[in-house]
Amino acid sequence: MTKANELREMSDEQLALTVEEAADKLFRLRIQSQTEKLDSPSEIRRNRRLIARCKTLQTQREKAAAAK
Repeated sequence: MTKANELREMSDEQLALTVEEAADKLFRLRIQSQTEKLDSPSEIRRNRRLIARCKTLQTQREKAAAAK
């Protein structure tokens, strides 16, 4: 799991890539949960929260850039 401090140190491109990868993994986990039993169901929650953290940071950066 990526910590919030590590996410803050990432560039905008890295954050966008992290969101894409987490969304793709979340999609695969959801499909897997419908077709078979998941090894760790908490992975779905972790990915959702990672996406939310990244998007929150992106929004904060956009607002800070617009305020300048």
